Amino acid sequence: MINNAVQIKKELKNLADPERAAHSSRYFKTGKGEYGEGDKFLGIVMPDQRKVAKAHRDLPFKEVQKLLESAYHEHRMTGFLILTYKFAKADEKRRREIYNFYYKNRKYSNNWDLVDVIVPKIMGAWLLDKKRDVLYKLARSKSLWDRRIAVLSTFAFIDQSDFEDALKIAEILVNDEHDLIHKAVGWALREIGKKDAEAERGFLRKYHKAMPRVMYRYAIEKGVTEK
Repeated sequence: MINNAVQIKKELKNLADPERAAHSSRYFKTGKGEYGEGDKFLGIVMPDQRKVAKAHRDLPFKEVQKLLESAYHEHRMTGFLILTYKFAKADEKRRREIYNFYYKNRKYSNNWDLVDVIVPKIMGAWLLDKKRDVLYKLARSKSLWDRRIAVLSTFAFIDQSDFEDALKIAEILVNDEHDLIHKAVGWALREIGKKDAEAERGFLRKYHKAMPRVMYRYAIEKGVTEK
């Protein structure tokens, strides 16, 4: 099997659906001034992207780079998915390489699904047993996507009932200006609440009056409140 970016792009093109592409362009807010401005879509469902990525999980970094640099959303997603499949099977040395490669190329995670699907499986997974200073740097970044990466990385920790960094990053971002961060923080708080209702409740007691309404609604979706 040919294993390069050109071949992968051909496979993805064969799966393209113009009608779905038009819907995705609207759904992912690609209009002028919107958060996904300029993003282009082929219109490919996620299961098909995963299938292509799994078939090419041994793709060299230099070919993954070509996918990440593409204007097409699905090319970038497939490239990032390949990294997650590499990471899952790698030893510690190789995982470090994959993490570093992802971090260097994180600017291509420039829509919320490219963050949410990928980050917990690479950034979060790598940092589980390591210092997490990088997340505080990202949480204070001017980049919307860096800030969302900071939040979504903590989902790997939350899954292990480790809430400290998630709550600290939520504090940093509790007054963030962007709706996508409000939703991400609220989602993280909700996931904490599933594991430990009192841990979420303590945060809500302190911040519920200051939190954006979207953040609060997401946080209490499973019934945990400040009361």
